[in-house]
Amino acid sequence: MKQILIIISLVYTGKLFAQTDSNSIVIHKDPRIEMLIKKQIQINEETTRDSRRNIPGYRIQVINSPDRNKVFSAKTRVYQEYPELKPYLIYQAPNYKLKLGNFRTEEEADPYVKKLSKLFPAGIYLVHDIIEVKLEKPDSTN
Repeated sequence: MKQILIIISLVYTGKLFAQTDSNSIVIHKDPRIEMLIKKQIQINEETTRDSRRNIPGYRIQVINSPDRNKVFSAKTRVYQEYPELKPYLIYQAPNYKLKLGNFRTEEEADPYVKKLSKLFPAGIYLVHDIIEVKLEKPDSTN
């Protein structure tokens, strides 16, 4: 019986001493984590370089109407005549607006304004807007 009490007291005192050093924590970092972080940085750099940027510019407003079908038919006509112009269909209650293109300057948009005014005689307007600009990739051959 005495031996059992001695063993039990040794076990409990061992646990007390083990808990006094519990303030220090050792962390072992896997070296593959650093490799994954570098890979993610590279991916983020490539995707942001290829993404679109928004800058102030101009768009051509073709139509402004509460009739949704009328605006969609105008969008179809623009797709057929000028596939290079990106259309933007915007709903601002109660009207639908159709804006075209991403032009940095008024001079860049003027030829299209003249051409589109023949297609839409009701009125074409050049409006200030935030436009999307595709960034160019840097040369990797240097």
